[in-house]
Amino acid sequence: MGNEVVLIIIVLLIGFYMAWNIGANDVANAMGTSVGSKALTLRKAVIIAAILEFSGAYFVGGNVSQTMQSDLINVAAFAPDPKTLIYGMCGALLGTGIWLQIASYFGLPVSTTHAIIGAIIGFGALTLGFAGVQWGMMGSIGLSWIVSPVLSGFISYLIFSLLQKKILFALNPTLATKRFIPILLFFVFGSFSISLLYNGLGRIDLHLSVPQALLISILCGAIACGIGFIVVKRLHTPDTAKEPASRYLPFKLISLEKAIKHLRRVRTGSIDETNIKITGLLDEMHSLKRGMREKTKFPERTSEYDRVEKAFASMQIISACFVAFAHGANDVANAIAPVAAVLKTIKSGVLSTSTQVPSWLLAFGGVGIVVGLATWGWRVIETIGRKITELTPTRGFSAEFGAAITILLASKIGLPISTTHCLVGSVLGVGLARGIRALNLRMLREIALSWVITIPASAGISILCYYGLRAILD
Repeated sequence: MGNEVVLIIIVLLIGFYMAWNIGANDVANAMGTSVGSKALTLRKAVIIAAILEFSGAYFVGGNVSQTMQSDLINVAAFAPDPKTLIYGMCGALLGTGIWLQIASYFGLPVSTTHAIIGAIIGFGALTLGFAGVQWGMMGSIGLSWIVSPVLSGFISYLIFSLLQKKILFALNPTLATKRFIPILLFFVFGSFSISLLYNGLGRIDLHLSVPQALLISILCGAIACGIGFIVVKRLHTPDTAKEPASRYLPFKLISLEKAIKHLRRVRTGSIDETNIKITGLLDEMHSLKRGMREKTKFPERTSEYDRVEKAFASMQIISACFVAFAHGANDVANAIAPVAAVLKTIKSGVLSTSTQVPSWLLAFGGVGIVVGLATWGWRVIETIGRKITELTPTRGFSAEFGAAITILLASKIGLPISTTHCLVGSVLGVGLARGIRALNLRMLREIALSWVITIPASAGISILCYYGLRAILD
């Protein structure tokens, strides 16, 4: 196979380049909400990503890696000619990296999962024909690309709607925050713990059953809840009796919206003059609601809401850790799974349909991802954090937690979903909870267009890279 050492070095360099671009694009998605809401500075986001992305890649990354290695195309068909697999996988990595770098330059949060899968499928169809592609697995993955943004957006919508109702629209938001944050901490740490215990600790030779992992996770959540209860007691709770009447505008707005819903129901069953009168009342109430919305602007108006957002800034840092771990678990496979397949083939000279991803290679991919975020991630961070919808810590926390739950569920079943789709879907869900006007629809159209272009673009560039590598190295 020629100079084996040189070929291994080239493969590792291409894999690192791919991991670097994942960091510059996808990890920027993961941390963009925290930086955009100002819960974290870019420097702190990089430090957190360095620790948690690496941990997710090392402890949980192997599940999805197996899918990316051998479940997309019929790898066994390359047994007579292993060189074709080597050049094809390298071309897929290099071409995908080039496309991601182009997208990152323009600040577009494209899906690295889309890109690498499209590249591998394109290479497989080129060399093996369409029969060599595992279309059944592609169907499952394609469905996940639709389900993941919808699911993460729905979860984030529910979380933020709950925060609005229970905290931001409460008569005493600070008191509501003190009551609610310990409960949120229970679910955040409980979810994080069960993901780590049940998915990943097999790598350090600690195997737990589902009941054992669940019990320990509940205990971790309970401890976090207790600590949160102690910490939030320090929050100063203002005396609402001394506040002016206008202070309760958010609560009045909720009551007004409920009254409008009831009047609509009455109008549905009414005819003649009653229907006309109710329609007139509804027009007046809608006008009143618009005026109250303009006056309210409750997250920015009072020092009490500043205290609420400051408390949720800490919560968002926790959720940023959660989503960084989840991202490392799922998307490290995009960079290192093809590398693992190629290295195994180079070293053994015999094609293997199943390759165990070594720990050092998972670590290698994790390092590349973190370097990419630190050096070029700011472009995509600006898009996710500021250009889709305005984010505050409460909104950012809702988006991150909803996305992380979706990503970790996918990692458990070995399904390579798009972290980009999950996070953009979550930010969209939070924006919808505030109303369609809160969204930058032009930015969303640009992102959607980049998603459509990603698969053919990365496939085309990857095929060119395959032919180029073959011409140079053969």
